[in-house]
Amino acid sequence: MSRSLFHHSRIHVRPDASRTVIRPFSPEYPEPFRDDAHPRRQRIVERILALDEAAIEEKYRLMMDVLAERHRNLEDTLCRRYDEISERLPICAEASAKARLVIGGYFSEEYSFEAAALFNPSMVLHPRQEEEGSGAIRFLMSLRGIGEGHISSVTFRTGSWSEEGGFVLDAPSKLAVSPRIEKVNGDGTTVIECVGSEDVSETVLFPVTESQRQGIEDLRLCRFVEEDGEVQFYGTYTAFDGREARSELLHGTGFKSFEVSTLTGSAAEAKGMALFPRRIGGRYVMLGRQDNENIWLLQSDDIRHWDGGAKLIEPRYPWEFAQMGNCGSPIEIDEGWLVITHGVGIARTYCLGAALLDRDDPSRVLARTAEPILKPAPRSADGYVPNVVYSCGGMVHGRTLLLPYGVADNFASFASCSVDELLARME
Repeated sequence: MSRSLFHHSRIHVRPDASRTVIRPFSPEYPEPFRDDAHPRRQRIVERILALDEAAIEEKYRLMMDVLAERHRNLEDTLCRRYDEISERLPICAEASAKARLVIGGYFSEEYSFEAAALFNPSMVLHPRQEEEGSGAIRFLMSLRGIGEGHISSVTFRTGSWSEEGGFVLDAPSKLAVSPRIEKVNGDGTTVIECVGSEDVSETVLFPVTESQRQGIEDLRLCRFVEEDGEVQFYGTYTAFDGREARSELLHGTGFKSFEVSTLTGSAAEAKGMALFPRRIGGRYVMLGRQDNENIWLLQSDDIRHWDGGAKLIEPRYPWEFAQMGNCGSPIEIDEGWLVITHGVGIARTYCLGAALLDRDDPSRVLARTAEPILKPAPRSADGYVPNVVYSCGGMVHGRTLLLPYGVADNFASFASCSVDELLARME
């Protein structure tokens, strides 16, 4: 990597297969064996109801022995799953209180949401900071986890950075809480909540809507400051339903409850959108890459609707000949908007670069790096996807860029560099 520019942390954030969420398990017959009059779910419930109370008690105890220490409020989760099944199967009404929990258990499964990979982080200023004078700044970070079936989720971490001590990452909770849909608002936003989450590291955004059922990918967190000074936390991410990938918007309210919205407009039918952290000229502004080759600039009066746009940055150098994209929300500094970019070059190698946009008119590109500022090193080139370094967003503290990044779509690490030195490398 570019050691002369970046100071690299020794901290690596790696997948932990022991962190699991409980998700629905819904076995069905293959189409040739489908029986609408007597579906497979009903046969399973009938078998459970045929057990005597002693057997039910034994199944309950075994289930609790396996799951109770790994999941908070387990009985509440199983009750909700029973309620979902009983809505379609009237026979469930015959079950005793303990049998209902067992039915909920038979139609649930543990899912290790980051067993395969944990990468593509983004970082924003934490809502709660250290006491003044500590010398440390606290951050909130999101990461993309991949589990069985290449399903992506989002998980969170917290930590701090200081010039003296570098990056320090808080230990995550051993527990994890997946979201449930609380309501769908009249404007089409869906309210989801991680009920029982006591720490942000327990919150897991596992796919719960149809548009994201095969994955929530690459959340780009954005600490957005309204014109009256109010701070909102947004995030753009890619929702994948198994066939199509498109951009969606997350609005965080305490990082236990969220509103998620499908973005509309032609520009939203692609990956990689990133929101500027304030309005410019009274309008919302985004970066996008809807043609999968160039970085585009988008403006809108409605944060959920994005059309049109204009090309902003095109591939110029060999390390970005194949395509370019942004790596998170632009960062406002004295000189303008600092944008961390990614470029794809030979052998589909992903490297990071940077560009500087005019603060008042971000359609003006003032400078950009001719060489990568961060690229795969031989010792870290192998992984889930080889030859990749990638970030979904960093932050600036003082005149220091703090950049979390993913390595080979496998794990994540951290680096920092002088903003002044980075700008000096632009042309």
